[in-house]
Amino acid sequence: MNKLTHVFSSGAIASVGLIVAYISFTQQPSEAFLFPRLISTVFVILALWTFGKAVLGRSRTGDGVSKEALLRMAPGLIVTIIYVFWAAKAVGFYTASTVAFFILLTLYDPAPHDQAKSWIKRAIITAGFLAVMYCLFALLLKVYTPRGIFF
Repeated sequence: MNKLTHVFSSGAIASVGLIVAYISFTQQPSEAFLFPRLISTVFVILALWTFGKAVLGRSRTGDGVSKEALLRMAPGLIVTIIYVFWAAKAVGFYTASTVAFFILLTLYDPAPHDQAKSWIKRAIITAGFLAVMYCLFALLLKVYTPRGIFF
């Protein structure tokens, strides 16, 4: 990856971070956006730092993503895009998170798909994930999560 490509890509990510931070700081009610403000601020700081390193030519660049790696990541990226742009709002944050996590776990878990034991393990891990997400967002941080058809 040459310097210009790295500057462009890190600049684009920094721009997205600035937009997300702006949105999180201008939305109401302000209490509901406390956690997004914190996360977006950290994201902007790291993105601007990476962009500055790219502009100065001090960032370590690799060879990019190979075609094989991209093909392995494609199903996960598709699930993530559906989750972010549709599912979380349509069916609810916790339901969509659970389904997306279970699909991603099923796609990338090396355990055999023809054994009941591996499916039970995936279901238990997914239930644990949902419990942690609920405790973190609803009970501990008390942040607004998108409501949909379900919870």
